[in-house]
Amino acid sequence: MNSDQLINNRIIDGFDLDIPDAKSQRLTSAWLMLALGSLVVAGLLTILIVMSRTPGVQEIFPWIDFFHTALVVHVDLTVLVWFLSCAGIFWTLNSTGKCSRCGWGALWLAVIGTAVISLSPFLGAGSPLMNNYVPVLQDPIFFVGLGVFGLGFTLLVLRGLLYSKPMGRAVSGAGALRFGLMTGLVIALISVAAVVASYLGIPEIIEGQHYYELLFWGGGHTIQFTHIQLMLVAWLWLATMSGLNVKLSPRIAVLLFALGAIPALMTIYVYVAFDIGSGEHMLWLTWLMQYGGGIAALPMALALIPAFFGARKNADDLIRAQRSALFFSILLFGIGGIIGFMISGSNVTIPAHYHGSIVAVTLAFMGVIYHALPRIGFRKPSGAMARFQPSIYAAGQMMHVIGLAWSGGYGVQRKTAGAAQGLESIEKIVSMGMMGLGGLIAIIGGTLFLIVVFKAMWPEKRR
Repeated sequence: MNSDQLINNRIIDGFDLDIPDAKSQRLTSAWLMLALGSLVVAGLLTILIVMSRTPGVQEIFPWIDFFHTALVVHVDLTVLVWFLSCAGIFWTLNSTGKCSRCGWGALWLAVIGTAVISLSPFLGAGSPLMNNYVPVLQDPIFFVGLGVFGLGFTLLVLRGLLYSKPMGRAVSGAGALRFGLMTGLVIALISVAAVVASYLGIPEIIEGQHYYELLFWGGGHTIQFTHIQLMLVAWLWLATMSGLNVKLSPRIAVLLFALGAIPALMTIYVYVAFDIGSGEHMLWLTWLMQYGGGIAALPMALALIPAFFGARKNADDLIRAQRSALFFSILLFGIGGIIGFMISGSNVTIPAHYHGSIVAVTLAFMGVIYHALPRIGFRKPSGAMARFQPSIYAAGQMMHVIGLAWSGGYGVQRKTAGAAQGLESIEKIVSMGMMGLGGLIAIIGGTLFLIVVFKAMWPEKRR
């Protein structure tokens, strides 16, 4: 029995979703293009951002104002547009195809908003504020783009809640994945509601960076649970599609998805019980994310890790790419979680923690995109580039994360560049140099991902 036959047998009782209809395939492709486009623009900005913080090179890029402006757009494209566009891929793949106009309306609002955000620095937007989750440029142009994108995402969530395929009466592998996707939608709606509630409830005397910190604090913390739920869906899906013999029943998977959603649902209590902007309000949201973010991921990872030891070696390029993305996603999520317990003060240990976590989500999404390509009408990724891309990207990100955590131990401050970093000791220089080298390797890995995907999407030449 070859590897394809073995995997097909496991899919029958494994975690897999149906191939979407033609309408959903086209809409999924459009969300994929938006996700890829956000990475292309963010990648161009990443090169300048990394160089502006790398010893020996940073002197060539002394534009601190540019660093912060570019960082705002970079973060919004990667942490906001990329992740939420990938969420659009997941939810559209699981949609019934009804109200396609709603789906396309959500997509086009998101596209227009993303374009305005990306172009805003070149249209005169400036005055960057490096608040958490959604940093902003204090300019009407930027806020228009952000608002339009937010409307598109809200419409995406509402359509998903109304027109997703049901879980079904019998708890199957597909049903478990659909339940996980639905929990992500519910949490996303709570996140949107949290932003609206914060906007309405922030005291009028608060302004500047603290205002935007409060505005996005609740929604930003809560949407992380959506990302994690989708990552867990991806883990189970990729495990099945890469031929791993997963010893996890669909019922247990449903329980884990429910467990992972509970801390996010507590956001409602936080908004009812505490005044927006109070210390209790902010601390509760932080605690929910800190102690609840990995509550479902840890047992699921422990269930998946043993399956790697019995995996078949003679698999094709796509299967090996999916398996690699899954393995390194689990590894990076664990590293990010461990670093989270090392945070002390406002230094680069904080971005080391969230980089580990968000890179884990990104790797899982990369694996799902590889798997989804032939399902939405494109060719199957193949070749050595597809096979090794996840490991190259993950290796660079691990160096980047470990370098940041190491630097944080020596007190290097976050959100600084150039001389402001205070790299006066050899330990700080070496650790930040490791961060810079890892960042450049990760850029190469990210570029390879784009090449592999665009190559699979490019029309074949007629013979």
